[in-house]
Amino acid sequence: MPMKGRGTTQLHEIDRWEHGVGWLAYPDEAMQRASHAVELDGDVWVFDPVDAPGVDDLFAEFGDVAGVVVGLDRHKRDAAAMANRHEVPVYVASWMTGVATELNAPVERFGTTLADTGFETFRVVDRSVPPWQEVGFYHPELSLLIVPEALGTVDYFCASGESLGVHPMLRLFPPRRMLSKYSPERLLVGHGAGVPENAGSAMRTALSNSRSNLPSAYLKALKSMVSN
Repeated sequence: MPMKGRGTTQLHEIDRWEHGVGWLAYPDEAMQRASHAVELDGDVWVFDPVDAPGVDDLFAEFGDVAGVVVGLDRHKRDAAAMANRHEVPVYVASWMTGVATELNAPVERFGTTLADTGFETFRVVDRSVPPWQEVGFYHPELSLLIVPEALGTVDYFCASGESLGVHPMLRLFPPRRMLSKYSPERLLVGHGAGVPENAGSAMRTALSNSRSNLPSAYLKALKSMVSN
């Protein structure tokens, strides 16, 4: 199983609910790069997309695309291609550096809110060594939290017995202060399927156990990398 998929995609649906749907463009890859389309007042906002044939049909029922969002400096993915296809901008946090200039598409900056979507935005991680700029998105009316990288459900994020884990590089110092402010019902992540209910409880457990489960998580991640 490769870490990152290449060549022919096999579109796989995840996280379908009344306000959107997610997908894996390469479901057999170890990284399980997840993308999401969220419907807000008839508009669709696409987060960290990995493109694939048929993906536009996957979320067409929710409305027209109003914007494409990059939530992590490393998640440029296929944001520009999708934005150009739908003739909309790519939205990038105002404090993110080195992202907008690498996108071959119109770019709009956002601050503490994402345009007029109702999403509150906040810095999950913002550091230069090692480079990591990640923005979180919380929608209080939908009780929805989107965390692009710090949390995930894919195997190499999770220690034995965990269904939601902290990114291996953040386990020693997890972003508890930033994330513990929120108690969402639903959580969407950038790697793996999301948590559809009681996500706040699952998130608190993952953050609380981050350090104590570190040895198990690192051993599991190492085995995953070696096997690939």
